This record gives sequence, structure tokens and C-alpha cells, in this order.
Amino acid sequence: MLAAAVTPLTDGGAHVDVAAIDPLATFYAASGLDGLLVLGTTGEGVLLPLEDRRAAAAAFVASARGLDVVVHCGAQSTADTVALAEHAAMLGAAGVAVIAPPYFALDERSLEAHFAAAAAACAPTPFFLYEFAARSGYAIPVPLVERLRSRVSNLAGMKVSDVPFEAVLPYLELGLDVYVGAEELISRALDHGAAGAVSGLAAALPEVTIDAVRSGSPAASRRAASIRAILQRFPFHAALKHVLRHRAVPISAAVRAPLRGLDREEEVELAALLADSGELSQRIAVSTSDGAVVKRVSDSDEMSNVVQR
Repeated sequence: MLAAAVTPLTDGGAHVDVAAIDPLATFYAASGLDGLLVLGTTGEGVLLPLEDRRAAAAAFVASARGLDVVVHCGAQSTADTVALAEHAAMLGAAGVAVIAPPYFALDERSLEAHFAAAAAACAPTPFFLYEFAARSGYAIPVPLVERLRSRVSNLAGMKVSDVPFEAVLPYLELGLDVYVGAEELISRALDHGAAGAVSGLAAALPEVTIDAVRSGSPAASRRAASIRAILQRFPFHAALKHVLRHRAVPISAAVRAPLRGLDREEEVELAALLADSGELSQRIAVSTSDGAVVKRVSDSDEMSNVVQR
């Protein structure tokens, strides 16, 4: 179970807050996660210049605390993707993930060359294809995955963030390790052989998705999806960072434009949902096996007390 980590930013989203990555990683390690996917969709990676992506990747790997850190290295060009993949491998990342480049509808030969170059750049580090048609603008063709499997020695699996389940199933049938991104599909995907999940919700509420993955329960998957739906009433990236701040993780709520932060009314609404009697807090309590309630704690409290039981 991996969280699709947020990337702490500062100066109104202009720069990576490298110093905030260590306490964020401490929070993730204490939650019981197995690992992190950093600089992916939830991590705003494609909005950051290469130097910021390298700095953030280095900080996450250095602060891993036993977590497997997979670095998303997908970029608009093959040259930038290769440069990031080489750097992640040099850092000792547990894996490299690459999404199909957005904007241009690339044909299979173009995509094959792109992915093969990225995989070669990080070899023998495990390489993961990141399938997210809603963000790339097109799906990675299944026959292409099959060809890459025979061509790329370090192809370890896929992250598949598509919905509905029928869009995910062809990738599950390939026999690769597939990690789903949609919380609503966790239970059904596990039943069809998925290796686990890489969850954006887990960036701020890891215990909710951990429960869905480790229980395998359809009810737990539905609860995780319902909690995500509440957060998606707001700009999602900013909402995740506000939840982390509520949980005493010392990061800014800043996001990189053109993503936007919460306005004052949204901040007040989200704070009410997170209060002990709020809808979001109560749903989280139901979704965890020990009745944990998300609670704000003072800066002087230990990080282990962020989740009050």
C-alpha cells in the first residue's frame, strides 16, 4: 500500500519546501504505509521544473524511514523523462514510474520508444508504467505493454488509475503487479489479482486506504471512495494539504499554479468537516478498525499522537 504523496511547496507554490519533506515522511512512516509514489499526479510533479523535481526526489529518498520510495519521472519530452529516471536511480529509489506524455496523442511506436528509453535510463531499478488515460489523454495500449514486457528487463508492474473497473481489467489480466489508483476499485481489483493500491487519498488520510487494502472489504473501499468524494468538493491538492496541516504536519497548503488553493469559505467548510462532529471526521472514524478520529494537535505534541484514539 503506497500513498501518492503531496509535495510541500513554499512561497505561494513557487518553490519546493525541501525542509518540510522530512516531517511529512515521518508522518507517512508512522501511518503504516509500505511506500510512497512521489511527484506523481497528487505530487504536482509535471508542474515542477526539473531542478525542483530532483531536489524533492532526493529529499524523499533521504527521509524514507523504511518506506519504499517510487519516483514518478514522467515528463513532456523523452529527454526530460530519461534525465529524471537516471537521477532517481542514482538516488537509490525503490522504483521509477512514468506516465504516457500528455497533449500529443502518441502512436504505439512513439510510446514504446519513450518508455523503453526511460526504463533503460534507470535499469536495473524497477520500472513501472503509469496508466491514467484521464490525464495523458489516451490509454497505454495493452499490446504495447506486452511488447515492453518482453523488451524491458526491469519492467516491474503498473499503476493504473483509470475508472471504471472495465478499463482496469485488461491490465490486471496481463499478470503484472498492478496497483490501482481509484479507491472505489480497491476491493474488486484485489479480487482480480491486483498487487495493491497507490492512493491519492492516502496522501493525507493513509489509515483509510490502508484499511481498504488490508481488509479487502468492499465496504472499506466504498468508505474510502466516499471520503475522497467529500475532499473532491474542494480543489483536491490544496484540500489534502489542509488536512495534513489539521493533523499537525508542518507544511504549507500552497499549490503550484494553475492549481489553486482554497478560498476562505472553503477553508471554513473543510475545517467544519474535519471537526470531531464533522461529516468527514465521522466517516474516517467508521473506516478505521480502532475508531480513530482525525484531530488537530498542538505543535508540541508527538507526531504519533496526530491520530487520537
